[in-house]
Amino acid sequence: MSRKWLCKPGDVARINTMGFQFRDGYLHCEGVKIAELLERVSSTPFYLYSAAQLQENYTAYQRALTRIEGVISYAIKSNGNLTVLKLLQEMGSWATLVSGGELKLALAAGFSPEKLIFNGNGKTLPELELAVKTGVFINIDSKFDLAHIHQTTERIGKTVPVLLRVNPDVDPGVHPYIATGLRESKFGLNVDQIPEILTQIKKMPRIKLVGIHCHLGSTITQMDVFNQTMVIMARIFEDIQIQEFPLRYLNLGGGLGINYHRTDGHFPTPQDLTAAIQTNLPTEATLILEPGRSLVGNAGILVCRVIGVKSNGDKNFIVTDGSMAELIRPSLYQAHHEIGFIEPLAGEIKTFDVVGPICESSDFLGKDRRLPLPPEGTGVVVYDSGAYGFAMASNYNARLRPAEYLVDGEEVRLIRQGETFDDLMQQYRKTTKDTKEHER
Repeated sequence: MSRKWLCKPGDVARINTMGFQFRDGYLHCEGVKIAELLERVSSTPFYLYSAAQLQENYTAYQRALTRIEGVISYAIKSNGNLTVLKLLQEMGSWATLVSGGELKLALAAGFSPEKLIFNGNGKTLPELELAVKTGVFINIDSKFDLAHIHQTTERIGKTVPVLLRVNPDVDPGVHPYIATGLRESKFGLNVDQIPEILTQIKKMPRIKLVGIHCHLGSTITQMDVFNQTMVIMARIFEDIQIQEFPLRYLNLGGGLGINYHRTDGHFPTPQDLTAAIQTNLPTEATLILEPGRSLVGNAGILVCRVIGVKSNGDKNFIVTDGSMAELIRPSLYQAHHEIGFIEPLAGEIKTFDVVGPICESSDFLGKDRRLPLPPEGTGVVVYDSGAYGFAMASNYNARLRPAEYLVDGEEVRLIRQGETFDDLMQQYRKTTKDTKEHER
């Protein structure tokens, strides 16, 4: 079924957010008219973020936790821009990271070590050494992960706070690539492995077990999934406490979906999430939530231009300078993002696939979209691209990763330079130089 398109003359976006709204038919990011910004920037595509929307999203989680002792820990992997991290840190957020690089990013953004949680199923020994020395929380993902953490703490001579990552084996009903808490998942410990892990921890004086953790997956919209998970996790929490482990934290992970289709009506909110779980949350537990997408997703858009329009048989294509190299979610997950134009258009409405110039048939941003015929050079917007957009961008086809801008009121800030071809070649020049020096 086709959907009503977003920029029909006289229409406004069906879902007005604080960050992005139509005024007189032109899309604005806060106080900035994007059509005017498009004329000022050096090139497209680029990512554009709204500081106001980011703050509103974070505040929504704060409001949801007013009746629960809880912590918001931002998932850095969703968007690791340093300015975005600094904004969240200044608002009081913790951060969850999955690599040594993200740990360094978090420290550079000003996060305190005691507000950092290191997750992941394949932490290397150098990464663990950095984590232990820094003093962050570490999630135990497996038997070998525990052995590596123990080995590192003994070598350094420092105690580390840890949480057990548990697979509650709850189906979140999402794309299989982003379901992470099932029994057969590569992440975490199955429930029947917990007793052996606890026995080992009792023999490790520098391992301090302070909580349990799970993560079901991403784009979850059914609140009963979170409720079912909390029942399981609460039981595990209480069972471990009985064994005289002084647990404090119950980390439910992230996964709350956002309204990618921009449909009218109620869509699950952080308030809905906490309402679904608070009855079963142990009274002595501090809840940790790890939102990523629901904090930054609708705070960002991808802006590109129309290169041209073509038809092959019965199929119509809008070809843009944005591609799967900048936004891979549609190609990788068959994910939906609403697509529109930044200004009113009066062209004939047709059904188009919106595609990029990458040499792959999978290079598309959206399929079967009812849109007006756009002139070449028209600004195209791909909505709700703030999460897993730039973070998953690549240099495939020798593409240059795009610039990122942040709007705060009427101010536009360049928060990451777009790559240049010289940036790309610099790595080769360094390799050539090192090779020549090695051969001497």
